[in-house]
Amino acid sequence: MRRAIVRGTGHYLPERVVENSWFEDKLDTTDEWIRSRTGIERRHFAAPEQRTSDLGIAAAKAALQNAGLLANKIDAVIVATSTPDFTFPSVATMVQAGLGMNRGFAFDVQAVCAGFVFALSNADAMIRAGQADRVLVIGAETFSRIMDWTDRGTCVLFGDGAGAVVLEAVEGEGTPQDRGILACDLNSDGQYRELLYVDGGVASTGTAGHLRMQGNLVFRHAVEKLADTAHRALDKAGLTPADVDWLVPHQANLRIIEATAKRMHLPLDKVVLTVADHGNTSAASIPLALSVANAEGRFQPGQVLVAEAIGGGLAWGSVVLRW
Repeated sequence: MRRAIVRGTGHYLPERVVENSWFEDKLDTTDEWIRSRTGIERRHFAAPEQRTSDLGIAAAKAALQNAGLLANKIDAVIVATSTPDFTFPSVATMVQAGLGMNRGFAFDVQAVCAGFVFALSNADAMIRAGQADRVLVIGAETFSRIMDWTDRGTCVLFGDGAGAVVLEAVEGEGTPQDRGILACDLNSDGQYRELLYVDGGVASTGTAGHLRMQGNLVFRHAVEKLADTAHRALDKAGLTPADVDWLVPHQANLRIIEATAKRMHLPLDKVVLTVADHGNTSAASIPLALSVANAEGRFQPGQVLVAEAIGGGLAWGSVVLRW
């Protein structure tokens, strides 16, 4: 059967680095308060002239270089984002143009922080079906554009950035020992909309709006749902938590990550952590973490990775792949 392997990874972070101390003269908060509750120490903010597509293009170019491929070898571009440049066209088509591609197809996926997992699942399905041989999957966000800078419970959490992976079709045996994406698990439940949302939109206010979150309730749902989706994906793949070499979680909050790893009986030295330096970059956080860890040489051929995320919707899911 056809499997989607990771051929290359790449990422881009804006030049501006914002330390926790930047918030201290603007809000009733401190560096110690932010670190102790979130694990975040700093984040990156896009420059005023930078758009989400600019970040996505830079990450895509890095992933293509890592894969040793030219853009004209890519069949599809999928961008996961909640902060598009425009209502339309899609960020993906602008990335496609920015890469000089005039073939294939491109579209966006919107599942907030879980967007990259949903995008990977879409790409995997297209590769399995023979609709594409190589897919560029990107998570890109400029969440600094939707922050309420008076709300210390949200504005200190988020950052901007982009990450990308190149998926390529290979022939596998159809067993858990195959390389590539082995299983995906996707979920959503719209009754929890009020827990994490943006209070604006084209059909409601005609404005971009600001992010709103009930942090304590999101925390509880995240710990439970992330562990559950990871177990389901592993079951689908014919594997167990004991087979997992690396957990690559959505980088939202260190306490959530620690609690989820504990539920999966995984030590923290098997968890990829970038939240301290990037903050929560929503759909970009998993591909950013994948790219950083890959650049550090942490992933070895044959190792099993689990990526998991939860975001507004609520929407959550996981992907199991063998490197």
